[in-house]
Amino acid sequence: MMKQPKPMAQETEAVAVSSRRPRVTIRPATRADVDTLLAIEQACFTAPWSRKMFEAELDGNPFSRLMIAAFADGHHAGGQPAGFICYWVVFEELRFLNLAVVPWAQRRGMAAELLRHALAAGKAAGAVRAFLEVRASNEAARALYARHGFRQTAIRPRYYVNPVEDAVIMSLDPL
Repeated sequence: MMKQPKPMAQETEAVAVSSRRPRVTIRPATRADVDTLLAIEQACFTAPWSRKMFEAELDGNPFSRLMIAAFADGHHAGGQPAGFICYWVVFEELRFLNLAVVPWAQRRGMAAELLRHALAAGKAAGAVRAFLEVRASNEAARALYARHGFRQTAIRPRYYVNPVEDAVIMSLDPL
């Protein structure tokens, strides 16, 4: 018998990252957000997810959580979404599938806040460890994950396309 994931607590929140950074609002993504998710994805990656991939995460996977973020102060693109995170809580594991923040919003705390939100939600749902894959060349993302306690555990050769590149597998154990 397949164990169902624990229900997630209310996942909408506005948080102050620091006194120098704008507040970030995080909420569950819906089907109405797919065009926005695609635009963020295409602005960030050379091999972006497709519409069907986002729809599958929203509709077809009981373990999936897809959260979208905007700056709450209204001064940054009028509060329009600028980032998202997709993760799975599968029993005791938290698996990060995708984290993206549009270039103009990077280095303002949004990715860190999305990551913190997902780590807390995963832990609340019973996860005890987390895993992710990141392009070897994505030094900014690798540094972000390291600041949150993730450590490199393996390399997946030639995992990514456009361009072909290794994936660095990172884990956080325990959460």
